[in-house]
Amino acid sequence: MMGGYKPGWFARTLSWGTAAYLVLPILIVIPVSLTDQRFLSLPHHGLSLRHYATVFASPEWIGSILQSFWIALAATVLSVVAGTLFAVAAWRLDRRSTQILSALMLLPLIVPSIVYAIGLYRYFGWWDLLDRFLGVVIAHGVTGIPYVVITVSAALASFDPRLEQAARGMGASLPQVLRWVILPRIMPGVVSGAIFAFIHSWDELIIVLFIASRDVFTLPRRIWDGINENLDPAMAAVAVLLIGMTLILLLLDMLVRRRRDD
Repeated sequence: MMGGYKPGWFARTLSWGTAAYLVLPILIVIPVSLTDQRFLSLPHHGLSLRHYATVFASPEWIGSILQSFWIALAATVLSVVAGTLFAVAAWRLDRRSTQILSALMLLPLIVPSIVYAIGLYRYFGWWDLLDRFLGVVIAHGVTGIPYVVITVSAALASFDPRLEQAARGMGASLPQVLRWVILPRIMPGVVSGAIFAFIHSWDELIIVLFIASRDVFTLPRRIWDGINENLDPAMAAVAVLLIGMTLILLLLDMLVRRRRDD
């Protein structure tokens, strides 16, 4: 019986081995960030927090952290508004044309990032958006839309359309139905999409390498330049902060999903 099936030792071992293969390279960054050496290495004589102190005392690192945060926040707002409206419109119309548009919305996830970045570089050059805060926000916002479309569409799949019909029958306008009937019931999907869009912008590097240079210097970009110029362990400390931020957001998404299921 499928309901009583329990994975054997081989399946469990394979699952834990795969998880370890994915997680261990990330966990190695933690002891490296606590090294007592002046270069990237594991601790020799003891653990040290001096590289974290270096990060928080550096105007360059703090500036990049704040810049990445504000860019991710603005890009998330753009992704959530555009992605939610598109998902709701595609759900209400349910036509072949909207299905094609929904597939096109997933292109930023399918097309290699470097191909998309090259296209943005040429396009943004015409509109004078290279190395501009607005340009990076637009690029991250557009590439974050698919995450919102996927999560909101999943939430709409379980939405009862009779609620909308009842509200319209009682005289509610379309904006009122969207605000008071649809959005409250798909909000967990909207929040999940917003979390993934924020993480995407927070960690994104390739697009920034093409469309930004001096005025826009995000945190992943500063880590990248640091790897090319020197091997300061402060980069490992920043990487741990990035991982911690991402894990917190993923845990928040899990809580939202659990609350929606309950």
